[in-house]
Amino acid sequence: MKLIPLPAFTDNYIWMLHDGHHALVVDPGDAQPVLEALARFGVQLQAILVTHHHPDHTAGVAALRQATGAAVYGPQREAMPEPLTRLAQGQQASSLGLHFQVIEVPGHTAGHIAYYCAAVNGAPLLFCGDTLFSAGCGRLFEGTPAQMLASLDALAALPDETQICCAHEYTLSNLRFARAVEPANAALADYAAAAERLRATQQPTLPSSMLLERRINPFLRSREPDVIRSVQGFDASAHDEVGIFAALREWKNQFR
Repeated sequence: MKLIPLPAFTDNYIWMLHDGHHALVVDPGDAQPVLEALARFGVQLQAILVTHHHPDHTAGVAALRQATGAAVYGPQREAMPEPLTRLAQGQQASSLGLHFQVIEVPGHTAGHIAYYCAAVNGAPLLFCGDTLFSAGCGRLFEGTPAQMLASLDALAALPDETQICCAHEYTLSNLRFARAVEPANAALADYAAAAERLRATQQPTLPSSMLLERRINPFLRSREPDVIRSVQGFDASAHDEVGIFAALREWKNQFR
């Protein structure tokens, strides 16, 4: 099974999985990169998985459905390009002989979902849209800090070896913030150097892994003493878990 990030717009990735005959794609905000990849690899699109309603994740769905007849899956409680199969927590989307469990992860949007498969090429795989990024997380456009913290906790509970397929190449900017939050984190320094080498040659930093993210992502580490101390330097009124997380997210919003 081949896993391929298809660049789109400025910094989006449309993820493609294919087995040499059939393919699925995730969050196709633009149909053209997908159509070009289908022709390049000589594969037929079987399914489209959508994580949330933002146009940079959905705008290519209708054209791809019309061109290929692919089945479309998306969140139960968000406006989506019809027709599609709507999915909620614990339900599954199946394609290419793989079964993707739906995890509801509200925060970035109210009805955001992620897709988790326990074994793709021998390792778990997560398509998380704009909920979790490498060294970061999505902005809270519709959900609350408490919802996003709970959503990230649910994802952080997945196995160490889970491959994390985020929908944007935000890694370098996220790492600049993460290092401001945890300047003594050696794992962060090592990862930043590796990520910079990759981006210098226009290679993707993704997929990441859950083990790595637990070590370097401040939004998965908001209960760590060093992170708490840094956050309270930004907002001295932040004390409980949700308050610390909310202040961390607000700090990131303002960080330049």
